[in-house]
Amino acid sequence: MPVSRRAVAASATAVLAAAGFAPRRAAAQSGAMYGLISQLFAQPGRRDDLVAILLAASAAMPGCLSYVVARDAGREDAIWITEVWRDKASHAASLSLPQVRAAIAKGGALIAGVGTRAETAPAGGAGLAA
Repeated sequence: MPVSRRAVAASATAVLAAAGFAPRRAAAQSGAMYGLISQLFAQPGRRDDLVAILLAASAAMPGCLSYVVARDAGREDAIWITEVWRDKASHAASLSLPQVRAAIAKGGALIAGVGTRAETAPAGGAGLAA
């Protein structure tokens, strides 16, 4: 099924918005953690470039507890991004950070489409407080 440019741009903005943040082993504060799991499809031959942009933008971000970029083992144009945030407001605030805005500007053109995207409510796990 074809994906509209508007849907790609909106999803890319949301996914790349969190691109500036390295994994941390910080404990979650009281309240519900917020998570995202997203699949992106890169332009042909550009997956590693997109991965590099996401990883290069990994810098301190308030409220980001974990940010993992992974190459899909079964599809050469796909990547998965798994995020855990202290709360949904922390994720929303990330959209205004300079490194996130730069990643969106630089990486957006490399995105051919958006696959699965799910919001989650992390309960805990390795590196995260329950």
